[in-house]
Amino acid sequence: LEENSLKKARALADRVDYMVMADDSGLFVDALDGAPGVHSSRYAGEEGNDIRNIEKLLEELKNIPLEDRTAKFMTVITLITENKEIYTIKGECSGYIIDEKRGNNGFGYDPLFVPLGYDKTFAELGEEVKNRISHRAKALEGMKDLMRKLFKGEADEDSRS
Repeated sequence: LEENSLKKARALADRVDYMVMADDSGLFVDALDGAPGVHSSRYAGEEGNDIRNIEKLLEELKNIPLEDRTAKFMTVITLITENKEIYTIKGECSGYIIDEKRGNNGFGYDPLFVPLGYDKTFAELGEEVKNRISHRAKALEGMKDLMRKLFKGEADEDSRS
């Protein structure tokens, strides 16, 4: 994810003289050694879509008990400043994968992913809750804090990539 996010940000930064951001996200299932991971959006192939990706994931997990279906969504956001300084922020949301789709909101693997501390999938929780607890929300909150520090001149070396 870091590499993809950085690649996207560099492609933008090479074309403009102002601050740019790019991100990459993925679903990492422990029982599948981290798959689908960086290939989440094309897990069922280049022509894959949400339905095919979900079907493939469920097929690969069909003999794995629910308690062993731990997973996490991850987002990496890369910021490149006007001075070409590179900063990376990560966000994670841990949970598990259920064995059938539930809910009508969201996209991707949302109907299968139940975040820790909840009994509903991202697709059932709705946008308001998801936007507060998701991997993306956590990464964006971290980026907001970083940008606040940058604009105040308080960012430290530990924030840089």
